[in-house]
Amino acid sequence: MNGIRTTREPGEVFGPRMTLFADVLGIGLVTAAASLPLVTLPAALSTACAVLRGTREDRPATAGRYLAVLRGRLRAGDLAAGALALGGALLVLADLALAGAGLPGAPGFAVLAAVIGAGAAVLGLRACGRPESLTDWRAALRRAAADAVRDRGGSALVLLAAVTAVLCAWMMLPLAFLAPGPLAMALSAVDVRHGNR
Repeated sequence: MNGIRTTREPGEVFGPRMTLFADVLGIGLVTAAASLPLVTLPAALSTACAVLRGTREDRPATAGRYLAVLRGRLRAGDLAAGALALGGALLVLADLALAGAGLPGAPGFAVLAAVIGAGAAVLGLRACGRPESLTDWRAALRRAAADAVRDRGGSALVLLAAVTAVLCAWMMLPLAFLAPGPLAMALSAVDVRHGNR
């Protein structure tokens, strides 16, 4: 990222990149706590992306700054986005459970449901990484859909980051509280990478 210092200040134990790593983990903890009601997940993740994106302009990525940005976020549109995301996830899980019940054509249906779910997850995550998601979810979704089509490599990176976060949380439950930070950093990096191309 452009605005990150590359030298240590006097008395600094770790370099600036380690400080950024610590900030990402701290933002991950706060994002996980803010996501506990589940309908706040998109707003919490979008806020994390915005705060981490601010490090390019030397704005601190602190929990206080995160909470200040999040405080203005819990509007009806943010909660509706969360309800839509939660409903979509439950629908995909129900479809996969039905496919696993041994219905005729279940294997093909399970693959189709998984592909649709993965595509919707990539679209939603890319929307969270967009700066527009702070104020207008519809604009963020439109731009994320356009980005997903034009930047297939970035979409693959988003999917890989989401799968990695889920696997880390599944393998070791305490990592579930840290995973949102690196996921938000990946979403911000993909958005910045696409914007720079």
